[in-house]
Amino acid sequence: MVFLILPLLIAVAFSTLAERKVIGGMQRRRGPNVVGLFGLLQPIADAAKLLLKETVRPSSANGVLFALAPLITFTLAITSWALIPVNSGAVISDVPLGMLGILAISSLGVYGIILAGWASNSKYAFLGALRSAAQMVSYEVSIGFIVVSVLLCVGSFNLSEIVLAQASSRWFMLPLMPLGVLFFISALAETNRHPFDLPEAEAELVAGYNVEYSAMGFALFFLGEYANILIISLVTALLFLGGASGSALGLGIKVSLLYFIFLWARAALPRYRYDQLMRLGWKIFLPLSLGSVLAVGGTGVSLGSLAALAA
Repeated sequence: MVFLILPLLIAVAFSTLAERKVIGGMQRRRGPNVVGLFGLLQPIADAAKLLLKETVRPSSANGVLFALAPLITFTLAITSWALIPVNSGAVISDVPLGMLGILAISSLGVYGIILAGWASNSKYAFLGALRSAAQMVSYEVSIGFIVVSVLLCVGSFNLSEIVLAQASSRWFMLPLMPLGVLFFISALAETNRHPFDLPEAEAELVAGYNVEYSAMGFALFFLGEYANILIISLVTALLFLGGASGSALGLGIKVSLLYFIFLWARAALPRYRYDQLMRLGWKIFLPLSLGSVLAVGGTGVSLGSLAALAA
């Protein structure tokens, strides 16, 4: 676990630096450039600041749940990484139901957010938690149906076999491109990222479900959020871009490209209204993803083999 957590924490820390640098460049400003060469030590300075700050707990908060919520969010974000094959045979737990495990773990993540909003005993935090829970549940449905469409082409929940299926034919992004686009947009909403960052809308909620957290409590939520962004980028690469079929370096390039699109969306797109967000999820993405399952399954039956569809 040490060899899993330490590289992940370093990757999350420097992904925040990449975000600030990329968005700074897109908005024609410098971004971090003071702490260390080109600002490379800024993540370390941020981590030290959060470690040294005083932990403040609201007097009316539920102490046990208030402390437990960020731990749940961070632990679940870390756990998913044990199921990810970063190269051929390089996976901590290569279970037969790996993809199902990732979906289950991501679904449990909503409990940490709900507990944070409720235990804070703050209307702003509670509204942010309710928004986040509704948003995550809404887009998990479409993500689940899209994953089912991919699994129909492979015939297995095992992530290593999904990668091998693409190595022997072609990336699923080519025959299933609309589903890949839907999956990535749903991933933006699932991780509460722009333009779907309604749970953190500064204009009406200040900072969302974590508004009452400081120091390490806030840091754990922060780490969990960026770990989830990296994990959803990895899952997208595994499902649609061939994963590590070539090498771990190739997988890293694919994940970096997907992460760049996350940042690009934040810099370029305006925030959705909440009713627009819900309408997009339930009235557009859900019918399309459900129809994709029927279309992929029907096409596979007519061809006599779902593997023929992928090929």
